[in-house]
Amino acid sequence: MNRRFLMGAALGAASSPLAAPALRAQTFDHTIRFVIPNAPGGTSDILARLMAPELTRSLGQNVVVENRPGAGGNIGGDFVAKSPPDGHTVLLLDVTTLATNPALFPRLSYKPSDLAPVSMVIYAPYILGVANNLPIRDAAGLVAHAKAHPNTLNAANSGTGTASHLTAVMLENAWATPITHVPYRGGAPALLAVSTGEASFTLAGATQSLPFATNGQMRAVAVTGANRFATLPQVPTFRELGWPGADAGTWQGALVSAGTPPVLINRLHAAMRDALAQPLIATRIAELGATPRTDGPDAFASWLTEQTEVYTRLIRERDIRAE
Repeated sequence: MNRRFLMGAALGAASSPLAAPALRAQTFDHTIRFVIPNAPGGTSDILARLMAPELTRSLGQNVVVENRPGAGGNIGGDFVAKSPPDGHTVLLLDVTTLATNPALFPRLSYKPSDLAPVSMVIYAPYILGVANNLPIRDAAGLVAHAKAHPNTLNAANSGTGTASHLTAVMLENAWATPITHVPYRGGAPALLAVSTGEASFTLAGATQSLPFATNGQMRAVAVTGANRFATLPQVPTFRELGWPGADAGTWQGALVSAGTPPVLINRLHAAMRDALAQPLIATRIAELGATPRTDGPDAFASWLTEQTEVYTRLIRERDIRAE
C-alpha cells in the first residue's frame, strides 16, 4: 500500500459524512448561548450581557444570554451539563455554587464533573455590613457585641448553604459565640434587611453591597480579599483581623459540558480573557466593585476542587441542609 494511497484514503475519510461531526466539533458554527442560572439583573446576567457583543465579534458567532433560574442554580447547571459537548452552551455563574451544591443536594441531577471549567471571569470581595441601629463602629465592636449578647445578632444571608451563609458560619466558629442565621432570597433582600435594621449584619458581594456601604445604609466593618478594597481603604480585611473566609466573595466563572474539545475550551477562554481586557468592559467591572480574573481551565479546576473540600467539610460538620 503506497504513500499516495494512504494520503488519499485519509483525505477521503476526512471528507466523508462520518467525519463531519468530528470536524465541526473543532469550530463554532452556530449561536453560542450563555446560560445564567439566576433571574435577570444579577451579577452573572450583567457580566454575560456586558461581554456578549465582544464575544460575538471575536468568536464569529452570535452570543445570546438565556436565564434559567431555580433550585439554587441547579436547573441551569443541569441544562448545561446535559447539553452537547461542543462549546456552544456556556454556564456563567457564581462558581461557589458548584462547590457547595454537591454537599447540599445529595440527589443532584448532575455531577460537577459533568461540567468542564473554561475561565474565571471576575472576583468581587464580600463587604461585612452592619445595621446602623446597632452601637457598632468597627470589627472589634462587632465581635465584642456578639460575645456580650449571644444569639441576639441576626446574620442575613443570600440563602441557606450559600457562600454568604457559610462565611458567616466560619465567623461564628471563630468568634466562639452563637449568632442567628437568617436566609433571604438573594443578596439584595439580605442587604435591604440590614439597611432597615431588620437584620444585624450581612456578607454580600461588592457588586451589590457597595452602594449600601457608600451611601450610609449600612456600616462596612470588614472586607474579604487579599488586599484592602480601593473604594473603602479605611476598612480592614478578614486577613488583617485573623478571620477565616478571607478569600470568600463572588467568584464568577464559565463552564461547558464535559467532553467539549480542548481547542474550543481554549478558544472560549482566550475570547473571554480578551473581552475582559477591553477598556469599556474593564471600567464597567471596576464600577461594579469587581476585578477581572482570567484564570484558565487548569487553574480554575484546581480552585474549584479546593473550595469544594472546604465547603463540604463545613456543611457536614454543621449539618447544613438546603431548604
